[in-house]
Amino acid sequence: MSNEDITLTAGDAEVTVQPGNGGRIGGLRVGGTELLRQGDRFGCFPMVPWCGRIRDGRFRDGATVVQMPLNSPPHAIHGTARDGAWRTARVTADEAVITYDLVHPWPHTGRITQVVGLTESALTLTMSVETYEDSFPAQIGWHPWFNRTLGGADVHLDFAPTWQEERGEDHLPTGNRIDPKPGPWDDCFGMTDGVDVTLTWPGQLALKVTSPEEWVVVYDEQEAAVCVEPQTGPPNGLNTHPRLVTPLEPLEATTTWSWTRL
Repeated sequence: MSNEDITLTAGDAEVTVQPGNGGRIGGLRVGGTELLRQGDRFGCFPMVPWCGRIRDGRFRDGATVVQMPLNSPPHAIHGTARDGAWRTARVTADEAVITYDLVHPWPHTGRITQVVGLTESALTLTMSVETYEDSFPAQIGWHPWFNRTLGGADVHLDFAPTWQEERGEDHLPTGNRIDPKPGPWDDCFGMTDGVDVTLTWPGQLALKVTSPEEWVVVYDEQEAAVCVEPQTGPPNGLNTHPRLVTPLEPLEATTTWSWTRL
């Protein structure tokens, strides 16, 4: 099948999936109101096979040190799959399945599958990384750009993290866990019982971002948008908290965004 845009609908909710633009969610509209920042770089893109920055673009892969291109010098950021064209495997009215085969510069073969499921009150994204050959470390995450305002007051973020990753001057976690600090943030937090963050646009909508994973990066230093990024490990996690993809065991993750009108 082609990699043309896909539109899913359920009730008054509508989501646009863009396989040809890095497998991203190009838009999420509820009652005609767009929740995601628009533009080719925005929406919500998959972070895979790693999330956030890798220090100096280097990670240890068994006994080998692998160098990734420095697409955010001096680091490598947000994986490779957002730069490629995904393929559409299956589409129904309210679900799309898209895939991406890992290619150079990633040193291993593997397939990423993303399932996008829409109901009248929730969007669920599920991603897996599979390999049929050699094992490798990987991460999965999502990077949504939620509009800061929906025509009124700024969005309000509510979450209760267990800890905050101390951030060094290079924007990467130092390895120390500290008590959560007030924003603004470009920071990684740990939530022991799973990611649970509520975004409230006063008088408009409350949207809850959840995931069984315990890591979330919150970025609210930009005027136009706020990012709440569930992921399977912290930034630089290929070096500090690697999750192994093996022929017997894929890496899988899921996040659900559920909303209510106010």
